[in-house]
Amino acid sequence: MNPPSEDFTIGVEEEYQIINPHTRALTQRAGRVLSKARKSLGEQVENELYLSQIEVGTPVCRTLADVRSHLVRLRRTILSAASQNGSTIAAAGTHPFSRWEDQTLTPKPRYQGLEEEYQQLSREEVIFGCHVHVGISDRDAAIRVMNRSRPWLATLLALSCNSPFWMKKDTGYASYRTQLFQRFPTVGTPHFLETRAEYDALVADLTAIGIIQDASNIYWDVRPSMHFETLEFRVADVCSTIDEAVMLAGLCRALARTCFSHDQDGAPIPMPRPEILRAAQWQAARYGLDGDLIDVLTRRPVPAAEQVETLLGFVREALEESGEWDEVRSLVDQTLSTGNGAKRQRDTFQRTGRFEDVVDHVVAETKRTAE
Repeated sequence: MNPPSEDFTIGVEEEYQIINPHTRALTQRAGRVLSKARKSLGEQVENELYLSQIEVGTPVCRTLADVRSHLVRLRRTILSAASQNGSTIAAAGTHPFSRWEDQTLTPKPRYQGLEEEYQQLSREEVIFGCHVHVGISDRDAAIRVMNRSRPWLATLLALSCNSPFWMKKDTGYASYRTQLFQRFPTVGTPHFLETRAEYDALVADLTAIGIIQDASNIYWDVRPSMHFETLEFRVADVCSTIDEAVMLAGLCRALARTCFSHDQDGAPIPMPRPEILRAAQWQAARYGLDGDLIDVLTRRPVPAAEQVETLLGFVREALEESGEWDEVRSLVDQTLSTGNGAKRQRDTFQRTGRFEDVVDHVVAETKRTAE
C-alpha cells in the first residue's frame, strides 16, 4: 500500500541561545527578539522555557531544498531581530559557561507548571535541541514506524552531538544535553508499543497518576506529535550549521520511509532489549563520532564511522527514491571529516583555552549561509 501524498513531509524546529555579543553569556532578551521577529515570522517563532531561549519552526516542507531555504530565512530573520536589540544567536545544545541560576523562567503558566512539578531538574534545563517532524497520517502506522526506528536513534544522536561543555567544564560527553534531559521521567527511547490504542492508554495512565499534563509532556527521542499528524524525532542536539540540520532532516525522513516500507512488506520487527537501546544512547552521547558506537541489532561495539555507514545503507533506497542520496551522502561525509559540533567546539577550546572563543565559534557557524 502506498502512503497518502501528504505523508513524509518534513518540518524542523530549532532552539537557539540568545547571546550577549560582548560577554558571550546568555542574555534574557527573548521578549524583545520575539516581538521583532514575529512581524515577519508570525507563529513560526516561539518562546521557550527560559528568556535566554527562542524556538523557530519551518512550515511544512516537501524537499530538503525547502528545508534549507526556510532554515536560512528563519535564522536570518532571528539574527536580524536579535541584532536590533544588541544580541545575537547561537545554535548549540548547551552554553559553555552561563549558569542555570542566572536564567529567568519565561512567565507562562505552562513553564511555571513545569518548574513547580520538576523543581531542580526544570531549573537546570538550559538545553537546546532540534526536532524533525515527518508526516505520517496513519496514526497506527506512525507507532509501528516508531518501533522500527529505535535501533537507529543513537546513530542520529552521534552525528548531531553538540554540547560538550557545561558551566565552564568539559563534561567528557559529546552531548551533555542528553544527560541533563535524561533525568526527567518521560524521556529516552520509547519501549515497544503494539498499537496507537496502547500509546493512548499509556498517555491516559500517565495523566491520571499525575506525571504528565498531556501527551506533549512525553519527551521521548521519537514520539507521535500531539498537534500534527507527524512522527517527531527529538534525539538531536540543535545543529550549529544549516548543513547539519539539513543532513539530520534528510536522514530522519529516510529512516521513517524505510521503516514504513518494511512495515508494509511485513518484515520482521527488530526487538532489541531496552537496556541495549539505553546503552547505545549513552555511548553515543558520551563519545559522539570519536569512539565506538553500539550496533543494537548485532549487539556489538563498532567504530562510529562504520555504524554511520550501516545507517546509510539501511536508508539508501529511500534517499535515492527522493533524489536526496547524493546530498545527504555528501553532508554525512562532511560531518565525518570535520567532526560533529562537539568536536569542533572542543577543537576551538584546545586552540585558545577560552570559552568565549567557543561561543564566538558557535555564533559564526550559526550565521554561516544565513547572512
